[in-house]
Amino acid sequence: MFKLIYRKYGQGIRWKDEILAGATVTLAMIPEAVAFAFVAGVDPLLGLYASFFLGLITAIFGGRPGMISGAAGATAVATISVILLWGLEYLFAAVILAGVIQILVGLFKMGRFIRLLPHSVMLGFVNGLAIVIGWAQFNQFKTNERVVYDAKEGFMQIGDWMSLGSMPALSMAGLIIGTMLICHFLPKFTRAIPAPLVAIVLGTLVVAFTPALKVNSKTVASVVETQRELQREKSVKIEKFKTAQESLLITELDAKGEEIAASTLTKEEMGEIRQGLKADLPTFHIPEIAWSNMDGLSAIFFLALAIASIGLVESLMTLSLIDELTETRGSSNRECVALGGANVVTGLFGGIGGCAMIGQSMVNINSGGRGRLSGIAAAVILLGFILFAPGAIEMIPIGCLIGVMFMVVIATFAWSSLRMVGKVPKTDLWVIFAVSVITVISHNLALAVGIGIIISALAYCWERSQELVLELFEEDEKSRTYKVRGPIFFGSIQQFKDLFNPAEDPDNVYLNFRRSKVCDHSAIEAIHGISEKYRALGKKLHLVNLDPSCSHILTKAGDLVEGEFYGKVSGGH
Repeated sequence: MFKLIYRKYGQGIRWKDEILAGATVTLAMIPEAVAFAFVAGVDPLLGLYASFFLGLITAIFGGRPGMISGAAGATAVATISVILLWGLEYLFAAVILAGVIQILVGLFKMGRFIRLLPHSVMLGFVNGLAIVIGWAQFNQFKTNERVVYDAKEGFMQIGDWMSLGSMPALSMAGLIIGTMLICHFLPKFTRAIPAPLVAIVLGTLVVAFTPALKVNSKTVASVVETQRELQREKSVKIEKFKTAQESLLITELDAKGEEIAASTLTKEEMGEIRQGLKADLPTFHIPEIAWSNMDGLSAIFFLALAIASIGLVESLMTLSLIDELTETRGSSNRECVALGGANVVTGLFGGIGGCAMIGQSMVNINSGGRGRLSGIAAAVILLGFILFAPGAIEMIPIGCLIGVMFMVVIATFAWSSLRMVGKVPKTDLWVIFAVSVITVISHNLALAVGIGIIISALAYCWERSQELVLELFEEDEKSRTYKVRGPIFFGSIQQFKDLFNPAEDPDNVYLNFRRSKVCDHSAIEAIHGISEKYRALGKKLHLVNLDPSCSHILTKAGDLVEGEFYGKVSGGH
């Protein structure tokens, strides 16, 4: 009896691991969600709400236990222009529509196409994403952040790099190194508590009780406060510039923009800025948009497509990566439906939308989170912090969180890809390189993966087209038999045509397809063209030993193909 109870319910240690892993993920998720919200140009609470809904719903209903979803940078970048031009209501509508698209993708079982993804594209994806995650952390080494005007970019936020010998830089570096050392060595002694959680807690306590570090260390609270002020300053100056544009010549615009950017705003102009991360529960809200505004509706549609495609690509590729790491199989279609449902709910409750977060998913896996409970715990703990204990998050040093993310970068990057030179085809190496570079440059994961798939597909078609060979099998005065070897498809039809010389062949020519296959409409057209040439000379082309599927294709083609057809055994039909 006790053995039976233990087998069914004796997972207490596992529950502890899952909850602790979820707590670690929460601490790693918050600064990312805040940062991505500022990238999109919205209040960080909208990013945190999105992370709560996405994390909770996908953890319960998703197809990949252990995967973490939230407000992701890849989707945040795509929303900037719509927010600037149309406002938040149009963003919420686009997030809802994106969710509907993702649900349809899952219901029509299109998520399974992720299995067609070449391994080289996967390697390029994780390498590029690791570089993006790592490089993003260096933004925290900036100080004296301010709003400036650029003729090409408009109003934007910049900052100066910290001096290498300054106390803020040294304290940041010390916290990063200390966190990374704890994350590396602690698991060698015990895995009872996730190493990243221990590192974050210890780092927070050290900073809190060390006056010199407390003064010179960036915390979540200071970053949120700075970014909120900069965001408000930027929006106010953009509005002032728009008003001034009406009375300015084109040649005067840049000078006016620089003047406005350098000006100091009064307290009245800045208005009241929300402090801290404490907030109430999000409320249900149907986006208010002008249904008669076709330009606005068009913006919603195209943004929804972008959010849906980017979210699906990042989520399904993260799912595949975790499948490999855990040697288990997730359900891609179920994940599509869950992600879509989560985005619909997020849009209705004022969130900015998102998808799977590969960095936080890696934190969860490395911390021992394998089941749904870790994702549920991360979402619930996140909401708990927002509602009841925002101060506990606000005091966390940014250096500790950067250290955790650097460890994620090290774990995410496919170091094995660096040893593949000379061991795999050059095409695969180029695909890895291309996907990585495009991911880093554009931050558009869907674009990078799409280009990688196209390169891989074209390379495969080229290689397969080189396999086509025509061999003379037997001949006499009245007939000649050729063996066709290799696939006949759009990539090889020109070679197929070049193999024949109807003028020199006898009256009856037999093509033996035992080692070949007719793959597509281009192949049918090619056979038809060659048959026409033979017929024009009063000769006949016979197709022998066709595969049943090829025979079926050619029979359906009807008059498109001239000649006589034979099945597996010679003989007409």
